[in-house]
Amino acid sequence: MSLLWIPLLTIVGIVVPVMTSRYGRKTCVTATLIAPLLALGLVLLHAPTVIAGNVVSLQIPWLPLLGLDLALRIDGLTLLFSLLILGIGSLILLYAGYYLSAEEDDGRFLSYMVLFMTAMLGIAMADNLLLLWFFWELTSISSFLLIGFWGHRSDARRGARMALTVTGAGGLALLAGILLIGQSVGSFALGEVLAAGDVIRASSHYPLILTLVLFGAFTKSAQFPFHFWLPHAMAAPTPVSAFLHSATMVKAGVFLMARLNPALGDTALWAVVLSLVGLITMLYAAWFALLERDLKGILAFSTVSHLGLITLLLGLGSPLAIVAAVFHILNHATFKAALFMMVGIIDHETGTRDIDRLGALWAMMPLTGTMTILAGAAMAGFPPFNGFLSKEMLFEQSLVNNVLGALSALIPMLVMVGAILSVAYSLRLIYSLFFAEPKLTREQKAQPPLKAHDPARGMLAPGLFLAAMSLLIGLFPMTLAAPLVNAASLAVQGDTTPLFSLALWHGINLPLLMSLAAVAGGVAVLYHHRRFARIAALFPARDAGLLFEAATLRLIKATLWLTLRLENGSLQRYQALLILCALLMAGIGLSQLDALTGELGVQPIDGMVVLGAVLIIFGAIGSALSHRWRLVSLLMLSVVGLSVSLTFVRFSAPDLALTQLSVEVVSMILMILALFFLPQRPPLLVSGRRILRDLLLAVSLGLVVAMLNYALLTRETLTIADFFLRESVPGGGGTNVVNVILVDFRGYDTLGEITVLTLAGLATFKLLNRMKLFMPAGNLEGIRWSRHRYPLILAVIAQVLLPLALLVSVYIFLRGHNQPGGGFIAGLITAVALVLQYMARGHEWTRERLPVSYSAVAVSGLAVAVATGLASWLFGYPFLTSAFGHFDVPLLGEIELASAMLFDLGVYLAVVGATLMILINLGRVTTIHRPRMEER
Repeated sequence: MSLLWIPLLTIVGIVVPVMTSRYGRKTCVTATLIAPLLALGLVLLHAPTVIAGNVVSLQIPWLPLLGLDLALRIDGLTLLFSLLILGIGSLILLYAGYYLSAEEDDGRFLSYMVLFMTAMLGIAMADNLLLLWFFWELTSISSFLLIGFWGHRSDARRGARMALTVTGAGGLALLAGILLIGQSVGSFALGEVLAAGDVIRASSHYPLILTLVLFGAFTKSAQFPFHFWLPHAMAAPTPVSAFLHSATMVKAGVFLMARLNPALGDTALWAVVLSLVGLITMLYAAWFALLERDLKGILAFSTVSHLGLITLLLGLGSPLAIVAAVFHILNHATFKAALFMMVGIIDHETGTRDIDRLGALWAMMPLTGTMTILAGAAMAGFPPFNGFLSKEMLFEQSLVNNVLGALSALIPMLVMVGAILSVAYSLRLIYSLFFAEPKLTREQKAQPPLKAHDPARGMLAPGLFLAAMSLLIGLFPMTLAAPLVNAASLAVQGDTTPLFSLALWHGINLPLLMSLAAVAGGVAVLYHHRRFARIAALFPARDAGLLFEAATLRLIKATLWLTLRLENGSLQRYQALLILCALLMAGIGLSQLDALTGELGVQPIDGMVVLGAVLIIFGAIGSALSHRWRLVSLLMLSVVGLSVSLTFVRFSAPDLALTQLSVEVVSMILMILALFFLPQRPPLLVSGRRILRDLLLAVSLGLVVAMLNYALLTRETLTIADFFLRESVPGGGGTNVVNVILVDFRGYDTLGEITVLTLAGLATFKLLNRMKLFMPAGNLEGIRWSRHRYPLILAVIAQVLLPLALLVSVYIFLRGHNQPGGGFIAGLITAVALVLQYMARGHEWTRERLPVSYSAVAVSGLAVAVATGLASWLFGYPFLTSAFGHFDVPLLGEIELASAMLFDLGVYLAVVGATLMILINLGRVTTIHRPRMEER
């Protein structure tokens, strides 16, 4: 269970900043750090076991029917990412306490950061693909909140929207890919999926699965052509950028590719796609990092380039390439987080991130300069830093690859170009900031010179620590990094990892010569940087943010055009389109006429069946023909409903008959009340073309439904009816199978239905509560409405029927568990009885004598139903588990009591409250404002 405490601690840590922000920033940051550091300690407790090659896992059943369990694991890859997420995340939280200005909302920002940490930690630890996807989407939401934290700035809002749109689309594609994987493997458990790599690769859906999964990974890790959102995410506060680029969000994509490598890798398609996309991304982003002027922009494009490098290594796919990819994930996290912290410090001290306005900062900020030199040298791949080791491994693997066949020789040459650009933009960052003179315009020279100094130690220490780690890992790689890299590589490859040696010196070889050439080439490129900038200026610059906004606007206009063509306000058109789609979908399956008839014979027809069918047909046709006389049409429609109720009785379904009859009465009352809001007469003129269209659609739909029923009734079908009949008494304690299903076997469905019903009642109450509508004094023929609003006969009969109806309602409710009845039917009977009182006496008279809040009744019913389900947890049973037993009661004898009756009571109250909220509020809209006789 210690695994469960790791994400639980960070979840608890989400609310800590909000609760402690009132006590000052220092206290808030200190309290926020407690949960991540405790979680980090728990991860470190498992480190020896994981480094030894074992996997620590936890399985808690959650939704087994969906294949979703609360399944967590720590293997080598999880250990690596957990250390980065919690370790670097804690350092960035400390840094953020010094970065934010006094006016910022500390609690909200730190809470978002811990939420971001929790989401990424969930991705790393998930041992179920559906659970992984849940946290995957949570990273998109949390990054949206953080990127748009400064919501008063338009660039922050645009960047947040862009990031959410791109990564959200990738998340939907990933979900589709995960569902296909689950269909192919038969499970979403990560262990089973990774072990079924041969099954997935042999599946006909493999190309589609790979496309969907890589679409999700590429959008999250900003791979070409989805790279454009990441530079615009730099509108976020710098701590967010440092965390997002080093240990979260963009690393989620490469984590997913590494995690699913045993299941989806080792194919030509995987190798070619990842190698080409990684190579293009690495070169494209490195070029723009060289030309960028904004410090965060330089680092953003460099992140994209390094992510492309990792993707390329995963595409190369050799065992040592996997080791290099995992090693570079670690290296990149250390130096990139330090560099982003450096940018935040410089921006904090100088007020600008424009590299041309900055320069000669070494004398003013020596400690910051030292941190930048250490981290920048690691990013450039200089010895003895960690970046040099992983870059040499990249050179070595690019030389021995055969991914692109005859074109594979291009890969080391293009990798060399990327390394040269990496050296160039890294040296430019160091030299331009701390040693070169600023390139100021005449107006800028007239302004006061920049004055800066090293920040407080708390702001400087996290970055200095990570920069020093970049050096220490380079000096002692086999001690500090090799065990972790080996364990992570084992998790990625799904097999034994090859023997490897992480060392600064392997002798004079071709990778070493390539490293030296990259350094020389980077210096040369930096020397001619202005020429490259002038060449780039010849091509028109296209802002990705503006292009994205323009594409979004075009999409909105296209959807608006389509919507206006389909939704023209005509209900008939909507119904016609819906019926037409149903006809097309059902007609395709029923097109094989010779296969319609099954093995069973047709049931015999007797006189009662014929009579019922004739009544239903008569009522339906009469309702259509009398549509201009709406009250008559409703009466015809009630004939159909009553005939259906009798049909249920004929086929021995009394519960359904009672339900249908009760619903029919309530529905008729509702439609009669709704008639007031409609014109008393519909339009006289209806075109013949519309009549012909409606006739063809109605006849076609009738034929399709008849064919579908015929096909089903002549076939043996597998049902679960036998299970319910067999388990109704021993499992639910009731002989009324229908009621036991509603309150026990399918209690979740019933709970969802009464929730929807209650919400619909509350919405109706809210909409109609203060509505005032004018009621005409007469009908279209000029006949005035009667002065006697409430007939005496109806009032007397309603008053006599009320106690009888309530008694019947109680009887129906109490007998429901073993005889036809139940809370739903009893609730409708009670509602009809009370509605009859309102109709007979009026709203004001009845309200004075029955001051009941029906909204409170409905909500109370929902609360009783939920409380019944929660009570089972107290006894260690799943939610909504019912219990029953037989008890000896004095004077009554032995009776059966079931907890499902309490749930049924909740259903009863919810139905009564929601139904009356709708009917009573609809009926009283014009009661008070009815014109008097003298008003003309």
